[in-house]
Amino acid sequence: MLDNLTRRLTGIFSGLRKKGRLTEDDVNAMLREVRVALLEADVNFQVAKDFIKQLKEKAIGEDIYGSLTADQTIIKIVRDEVISLLGTDVPMNWGSSPPTIVLMCGLQGSGKTTTSAKLAKWFLKQGKKPLLAACDLQRPAAITQLKVLGEQVGVPVITPSDLSQSGVSPVDVAKGAIEKAKYLFHDVVILDTAGRLTIDEALMEELEDVRKATLPQEVLLVLDSTTGQEAVTVAEHFHSRMALSGAIFSKMDGDTRGGAILSVRAATNVPVRFLGVGEGTDALEQFFPERVAGRIIGMGDVLGIIEKAEQAFEGEDIASMEEKMRSGKLDFNDMLNNMRMMRKMGPLKNVIKMVPGLGTMIPEEELDKVKEKDINRLEAIVLSMTPRERSNPDILNGSRRKRIARGSGTSQEEVNRLIDQLYAMRRNMKQLSKMEKQFKKMGRRR
Repeated sequence: MLDNLTRRLTGIFSGLRKKGRLTEDDVNAMLREVRVALLEADVNFQVAKDFIKQLKEKAIGEDIYGSLTADQTIIKIVRDEVISLLGTDVPMNWGSSPPTIVLMCGLQGSGKTTTSAKLAKWFLKQGKKPLLAACDLQRPAAITQLKVLGEQVGVPVITPSDLSQSGVSPVDVAKGAIEKAKYLFHDVVILDTAGRLTIDEALMEELEDVRKATLPQEVLLVLDSTTGQEAVTVAEHFHSRMALSGAIFSKMDGDTRGGAILSVRAATNVPVRFLGVGEGTDALEQFFPERVAGRIIGMGDVLGIIEKAEQAFEGEDIASMEEKMRSGKLDFNDMLNNMRMMRKMGPLKNVIKMVPGLGTMIPEEELDKVKEKDINRLEAIVLSMTPRERSNPDILNGSRRKRIARGSGTSQEEVNRLIDQLYAMRRNMKQLSKMEKQFKKMGRRR
């Protein structure tokens, strides 16, 4: 997700280090690079232009905040502008009485049906009792697909065959599902509607009919993130007819640019609500603008890591892990525990990207190669250390590193790389903690 933009911005920020004050030339050079980075990430041209204008107004002649360095000052300005661009957290619109109706719409191939099932599973995790309705009567396999996905997530699916009358329409299925939900005390009804290969009048009229008949609390548009700026056009068309309450970007794991996330919110004022980050039915993340902004500028997503760990390790001492990560006092015992946790926290590539500084240290092509066996090799290196070496990495001199490489069946280069990664994580976590404190102080002053 926005990996290319993150790497470009990280490189830009590092070039500003050791500057005591930002001159206009410094800012202009930085802005040119940021503009190129945004456009390469597929951010809409007008959105990028307005973003750069705001940055320039805030950055030229900017004094260093407190003890922040020039690059940290720019990071704060960019982060604030990205958060402003992405908007604030938008809570779910719950109905005044159950069930809450969620209408899903989007083009064919956007991942709408799969996303409907993912959303149903998300509702289950929130303690709700969802129901899926197969209102897509155009695509032959849509009903079967939704039924299979419903079984996988443990959510019932209402189909045309469940209704007594013949010749049913999408509106009939939607209304029948809502009545069934009331009878069976379901909290949420998710309406999976039909898509088209392109936006056409027949599609919009059918969707409008379903919306008027059901009066949904949420109208969510599923957008394929790999379509780039075309997502803005699709969102504008749907929003003009359907009064969207939010957008869900699917296939984020297959798109390293992701600029459409920034563009859609700015162009349509429709908030992004969820991100599809994988093929599994649990690969749906709620969208938090501040966290995404942190990941975009290379600050990682510590809270996201902690949440994933809490889900994977109920009852474990997660607070202790969070304290060590934030303090920058990680040792190899912590790294060993973290590696074992990562196995249960979803795709390793996605977890690595959430660690401040680590995702940008590893080339994208290498991240794509991250496999379970790689974690096994790293684990072998740590297990080949003595207890004293694990808790005190500073004593790992050349001879100790050679011994560890022999004992783990790896090369000394791999051992050196792992040690460098630990120190990089420490530095980044200390810097992040320092910057967060400064940001909070500046927030209170303003």
